[in-house]
Amino acid sequence: MNKQNFSEFSQEHRENLERMRHSAAHLMAAAVSAIWSDAKFGVGPAIENGFYYDLDLPVSLTPKDLEKIEQKMRELKNKKLPYERVEVPVDEAIAEMERLGQTYKVELLALLKEKGSTAVAKETGDDDAVGVSDSGDGEVSISLYRTGDFVDLCRGPHVNNTSEIGTFKLMSIAGAYWRGNEKNPQLQRIYGTAFQTKEELEKHLWQLEEAKKRDHRKLGQELDIFTFSEDIGQGLPLWLPNGTVIREELEKLAKEEERKDGYVRVVTPHIAKDKLYYRSGHLPYYADDMYAPIDIEGEPYILKPMNCPHHHQVYAARPHSYRELPLRIGEYGQVYRYEQSGVLSGLMRVRGFDQNDAHIYCRYDQAKEEFLKVMHLHARYYKMFGIEEFYMRFSKPDLDKLDKYVDAPEKWIAAMNIIQEVMDESGYPYIEAEGEAAFYGPKIDFMIRSAVGGEYAISTNQLDFLASERFDLTYTGEDGKDHPVYVIHRAPLGSHERFVAFLIEHYAGSFPTWLAPMQVSIVPIADRHIEYAQKVYEQIFNFPVNNALGGIRVMLDDSRESMQKKIRNAQMKKIPYMLVIGDKEQESGQASVRLRNGTDLKSMPIADILNRLKTEIEERRDIPTETPAAA
Repeated sequence: MNKQNFSEFSQEHRENLERMRHSAAHLMAAAVSAIWSDAKFGVGPAIENGFYYDLDLPVSLTPKDLEKIEQKMRELKNKKLPYERVEVPVDEAIAEMERLGQTYKVELLALLKEKGSTAVAKETGDDDAVGVSDSGDGEVSISLYRTGDFVDLCRGPHVNNTSEIGTFKLMSIAGAYWRGNEKNPQLQRIYGTAFQTKEELEKHLWQLEEAKKRDHRKLGQELDIFTFSEDIGQGLPLWLPNGTVIREELEKLAKEEERKDGYVRVVTPHIAKDKLYYRSGHLPYYADDMYAPIDIEGEPYILKPMNCPHHHQVYAARPHSYRELPLRIGEYGQVYRYEQSGVLSGLMRVRGFDQNDAHIYCRYDQAKEEFLKVMHLHARYYKMFGIEEFYMRFSKPDLDKLDKYVDAPEKWIAAMNIIQEVMDESGYPYIEAEGEAAFYGPKIDFMIRSAVGGEYAISTNQLDFLASERFDLTYTGEDGKDHPVYVIHRAPLGSHERFVAFLIEHYAGSFPTWLAPMQVSIVPIADRHIEYAQKVYEQIFNFPVNNALGGIRVMLDDSRESMQKKIRNAQMKKIPYMLVIGDKEQESGQASVRLRNGTDLKSMPIADILNRLKTEIEERRDIPTETPAAA
């Protein structure tokens, strides 16, 4: 990724964009209030790519109404109305909202007085719904924001005035129960999007349309990559032959790249006694995400929810000297986690998945360098897949809530300092997230963005100071004494399941040649060409290539369909190469090469075709053509 693009992923940029979108929500509410004076307002937060506001209106909104609201928003924006903040005592804020007839706001303030701001945020899903400050003498003040004639409860902050809001568009209307409770009134929710420039907005709208076509659940079925079975269970994917090829290529890539970085590979069981997870701390910290125990000969066993406790046992199998460290243990390990059925989503959220996992056992003085190496490994992988947009989310603990985390503040601070130094040194963009650390240490989630803007937490990098204590993981130092190791948890390619789902969307199912389930389709024009086509097929099939299957993945389409239909079928299957064989090709011992994107490379000797394919597959890159690719 080019460093000049990193500003888009900086904490400052995101905060500025969120501030603008939150201000756009208030602008929309001001426009609604100007059109329907008796409108009542719920909450209106900024969200990813935009904002929404929940409304109680005397009319049922239509797309025409959205156009009317948008027009009013533009009028108000051009007036450069300031966002004016004022703080008032909570009872005065209640009186003001009662005077304005804003019953939902009055209800929020009553909830605030009774249970506090955390309850308001939890029940509304809006952390900024109410701004609270405490002078220290027990007097609570509430922040109000005025935009023209519209007054709202809000924590802020906002832009200075409405002219600082970029380009916006109202997208859709939906229903939403007040405070998320179906027993409460159903409000109308207007969704909008906002960006700094018209070009960014137009790109986002294109991405939304394109994303519908690229949905991995749709393409995954059409391209025979995966399926699910009711008899097997929800969230437990079956990988079909095409999907299995992709998995095997990804695994081969990981083994080769990680071998360069000094990893050794292991294999561990899918189950273990529950005492292993009590020892690791996953029980009880992680119990809700684990499957129920299986009774085997009177002992409870657990389906493996993560690989780390197993890898700790591998490390502990024999003593280690300081000279052996760092020890990097890798495995594509199958794990099982219980997810609520309502959140399962194709391959993105599943209950069984195979992780590109590894654990690095190192000395304290090696932790920083090893953590940085893993960051660079992440970036190296992303470059191979043409992923140019990524950033890191630094998940820290909330040290005021140590019931969620291991109670060792000094160790937390030491680990966070290491990660902070490494992130700053790496030059990669990052943001910080309080209260999202793993229970045993701070972590970094790598967020990547697909070609159509979809953003995913795809992989992780964690620093664990607890494992050495719980599993007695030590090494013998130069002084002859035992010292605790630091453990780095890392999974640069995440899981097969989530990463393949991402790649389906990223490539729109048109995988690069090295990763494509089927790489070549041979298309004889007529029956008289089938015998020669069969010879070409055998020549390609038997040609040695260093990939997951040891050869080029090729098919012969000897159906009775027309040449045009055979080519269309290959294009629908997203096959990168089509070799068309007719009289001319048969006589010359060649094949006419057409690419998936419509480019015609004309007739080529079979040896040249093989060398081209070998280069693309083994170097994991597409060879550019002189003829421009079709859009």
